[in-house]
Amino acid sequence: MTNRLPQETSPTVATLDDLAKLANYSFVDTLNSDPDAKANGADHQPRQVFSGHYVPVNPTAIKDPEYITHSKNLFRELGFTDNMAQSADFIRMFSGDLSHVPEPMRNVGWACGYTLSIFGTEYYQQCPFQTGNGYGDGRAVSVLEAVINGQRWEMQLKGGGPTPYCRGADGRAVLRSSVREFLAQEYMHALGVPTSRSLSLYVSKTETVQRPWYSEGSRSMDPDMLVSEAIAISTRVAPSFIRVGQLELFSRRARKQEHPKAMEELEKIVLHLIDREYSDVIDDKLTTHEKVVLLAREYRSRLTSLVANWIRVGYCQGNFNSDNCAAGGFTLDYGPFGFCEEFNPNYQPWARGGQHFSFLNQTLSAERNFHMFLTSLATLVSGNQECLQQLEEIGGGFAKVMQEQMEKMWAAKLGLETFHTELFSELATLMVQTPVDYTTFFRELSTLPDDIGPLRKSFYTELRHTRASMHPTYATDSEGMEVLWTEWLKKWQSLIGSSTDVNATACRSREEVSKQMKLVNPKYSLRAWLVVPAYEQAAEGNYSLVRELQEVMTQPYAEQSKDLEEKYYRLKPTAFFEIGGLSHLSCSS
Repeated sequence: MTNRLPQETSPTVATLDDLAKLANYSFVDTLNSDPDAKANGADHQPRQVFSGHYVPVNPTAIKDPEYITHSKNLFRELGFTDNMAQSADFIRMFSGDLSHVPEPMRNVGWACGYTLSIFGTEYYQQCPFQTGNGYGDGRAVSVLEAVINGQRWEMQLKGGGPTPYCRGADGRAVLRSSVREFLAQEYMHALGVPTSRSLSLYVSKTETVQRPWYSEGSRSMDPDMLVSEAIAISTRVAPSFIRVGQLELFSRRARKQEHPKAMEELEKIVLHLIDREYSDVIDDKLTTHEKVVLLAREYRSRLTSLVANWIRVGYCQGNFNSDNCAAGGFTLDYGPFGFCEEFNPNYQPWARGGQHFSFLNQTLSAERNFHMFLTSLATLVSGNQECLQQLEEIGGGFAKVMQEQMEKMWAAKLGLETFHTELFSELATLMVQTPVDYTTFFRELSTLPDDIGPLRKSFYTELRHTRASMHPTYATDSEGMEVLWTEWLKKWQSLIGSSTDVNATACRSREEVSKQMKLVNPKYSLRAWLVVPAYEQAAEGNYSLVRELQEVMTQPYAEQSKDLEEKYYRLKPTAFFEIGGLSHLSCSS
């Protein structure tokens, strides 16, 4: 997800004036503005946007902003000094007030339209106009593009107020969801999973909004009460925020010939995507048709790798529509997401998300999004049969490439050099029947235990007994399960190391195998029930737990202190299962 530009020196950015010198607005300078937009950005009411790649929009500042935290790691990567995050002018800008930004920064941001397909089916009815012309960045406003250390970054305010795409909502994000997204982005980056990043997080000390949420202990699938919550703005950062749904929007317009420049706008956004996200692998001197084929092949590689990484770390994108699918091949939009605790192939954190976006079905969801990506590209090259055939072949190969990525990932989690179908199938069955905690199990397996003793740390024993009392047919034969686990462990042990793995390329010691496994199997997981007390305390003005979680979760593979291990390396309490806000979330969460 990088687009590096020539630059030799690393800047030290200590003030907003320093940052301003790095401003470079490629998106708004090279693409089309909505011709019906207002140049001053005073465009906050829902309306149809018929053409153009973006709408100039002024973010709506939150009142009385207060600093919660910033990403020290990202600040370091960007060459920012830490104290800048609490400086008055930085807080003003990244809490939504662009009125005093230094030149050549601009005091108007921008929002983009995109459209929606769900599991490979085009949808229009979610747009209030039933046309697809009102769907897009409803509460996200980009405020800066800058080239830093030779790489282009776009900075976007989540919760920056209403835009023409707000569909009548208030354009705000609440503290609860802002804390979750801020922590999740930095956690995923620390895990080695491509993702948008978190820059800063500010909360209003005086402004609140009403939101549906769950009452304490509620087992309702949907929120059952209205609560007043503080509003916040988090800044997320990425090379671009171009989505598959964005390409779809311009493809639909070109396909239907909705306006004279529709095909031109489709070509422009595709070429801009290549420039922003793929310039390191696609030569700018190639023809558009050649670029499109290379783009499709490279995106297939990135998307399959991304989803395999999601499953490696237990991440489930509960609403994996095309509009939540970054065209750069990284994780984007942390709405109803979650991290799998009790292993369940059908785990789904979004209360109404359905099985099509469940944990192990994300590979198929990705394929459907990739199909919509190819459909958009096909519109652009519709007159070139050779190019269309190549796109079809690339699409036809998605499932094979995805399976290869998954097998490679599972082999790495198991410390094997080659994927073993039977061994994995037996393991998956045991993990469901026991049941086990996904993260804890693989971390304990990474110690190469001689017996199943250490693995019991991942067993939800109490949960199994609870289910057995509710469902008489549920397996309760503990001794029988222990025999099966012991047999499986012996099979696995026989495959570890080159002395028994006929496909191994080099002799590996037990220490080397364990070390490699611990590099792909994290110890710490960003569990929802750990985040809840952090944002509840933050609502009272105490941000210490948010910052502590941030420290722990940005070192997810490390053996941390005994106190932190006791606090964060433990199973989900049985009482938290099936509780709203702890086990499942609404879409707006």
